[in-house]
Amino acid sequence: MKQLVLLLAVFMCQVHVFAQENKVIKLPEPQLDKGMLLMQALKQRQSIRTYSDREISLQEMANLLWAANGINRKESGRRTVPTAQNKQEIEVYMSNKEGLFRYDAQEHALVTIHNRDIRVLTGTQAYVATAPVNMIIVADLDKMGGDRQSNLQTANIDAGFVSQNIYLYCASENMATVVRGSVDREMLTPEMGLGPNLYIVVAQTVGYPAE
Repeated sequence: MKQLVLLLAVFMCQVHVFAQENKVIKLPEPQLDKGMLLMQALKQRQSIRTYSDREISLQEMANLLWAANGINRKESGRRTVPTAQNKQEIEVYMSNKEGLFRYDAQEHALVTIHNRDIRVLTGTQAYVATAPVNMIIVADLDKMGGDRQSNLQTANIDAGFVSQNIYLYCASENMATVVRGSVDREMLTPEMGLGPNLYIVVAQTVGYPAE
């Protein structure tokens, strides 16, 4: 009887986890009437590696993701960042204590990948495990055509545009961020459920400066 109860409990837990997958969280519309002047944001831009435990609100996350890789021309579906031949191969994932999510720019929403906290796997530095958010910038090489080496070179450039938009938004809103190339891709890729042609380009930690 005890074994039956235990098996049922495990089954219910698995059902709960499965139920979280693919759940769509609609984001608030980005607030386009806020922020500092561009030249001031450039002046304030910096890398910060110490973070408070203050959480990022859903509205702030909506603004940040839209700035990073959102659609700024709805009639054409074009983005806040350029990509080579408008392939739009860059995907932005967000890891926090609640789980892993993919930003759906078309719907301006977060799609739940799973509800496991994998922040510690998104980098080799100690602070990534407790920082509020770690962004993972991923390239879908299937969208690009051409040979893999050329695609990776292009993806590195395109991911840089996304990273800089995150930096400028954080500078504008007195938030903290740092981009990180030190990612164990072999370990993180399966934890994110990525296929062989979804390549982790870089990760970026986001939060608020430690006081």
